[in-house]
Amino acid sequence: MPLKPYVKKFLEGNPLGNLQTAEDLINYRGAALEMLPPEENRPMVQDIENRIIEGPEGNAIAIRIYTPAGEGPFPLLVFFHGGGFVVGDVESYDVTCRILAIKTGSKVISVDYRLAPENPFPAAPEDCYAAAKWAAEHAEELNGDPNNLIVAGDSAGGTLSAAVTLMARERKTINITKQILIYPVTDFHNHNSHSIYPSYSENAEGFGVTNTHMGLFWDLYIEKKEDRNHPYASPIRANNLNNLPPALLLTAEFDVLRDEGEQYGKQLSEAGVPVTLKRFNGIIHGFLQFFVDQEEAIEALDIMREFIHEKALTRQ
Repeated sequence: MPLKPYVKKFLEGNPLGNLQTAEDLINYRGAALEMLPPEENRPMVQDIENRIIEGPEGNAIAIRIYTPAGEGPFPLLVFFHGGGFVVGDVESYDVTCRILAIKTGSKVISVDYRLAPENPFPAAPEDCYAAAKWAAEHAEELNGDPNNLIVAGDSAGGTLSAAVTLMARERKTINITKQILIYPVTDFHNHNSHSIYPSYSENAEGFGVTNTHMGLFWDLYIEKKEDRNHPYASPIRANNLNNLPPALLLTAEFDVLRDEGEQYGKQLSEAGVPVTLKRFNGIIHGFLQFFVDQEEAIEALDIMREFIHEKALTRQ
């Protein structure tokens, strides 16, 4: 399917096209905030609260809690933002999380995990796990449903969601009931070598996030070469994907990450994990954040709401 007209228009002025070096990506942090509308023009939710919780190394983790209208107890959706492990924070994803709370009827807990290169792997997954554990332990205080604890994230946040489910299974301290992986990163990528995923060559340039961008993000995130294969960094390389929570996996046709995301869904399914996979055609990476008023994002939000509120997950 060809690119949607609104996507073509967006790509003509896409600032990501000018980012060619690691320094460019780091400097993009401030530019991401400039794309936000003024607060008075953002979607209204019932309540927003900022908190600081303790991280795994005694570090402070900022979280932002979004409460939708309604009585509760609400599903608890712990959200990890995208940005290649280098860019992004709770503020840059404020509109996305407001919409998630409104459209899915979930209490959204957005996590400001530590970023690379200042804090390389495994700082981010450890922070995200600590935040999910905090949400589980404070479910009653949050007016949340402890039996519906979901981790979700887009791009690098999808990686972190997958990693947290692996950590929870191994550490046996919290029960994550579902995972939502939105065009996730699932495998290490070196942009100087050939990728096993065709989408890296098919969508290498001109569609926002590029082959080169992903290689640079990985270079900034992974300090030790041996960590490239660690399942908390590259979930697709985990030896065992059994007994993980049901997964909703969303991908985009014109995205370098398309194939590794879909392959991860296939491997989860082969391990007996219930998987709902949906590819959105004619669009690019980041569509849920950039094109929230378009039909694809609206459909994605509807699918997420159904998945979150579904009691018996039997679809494969």
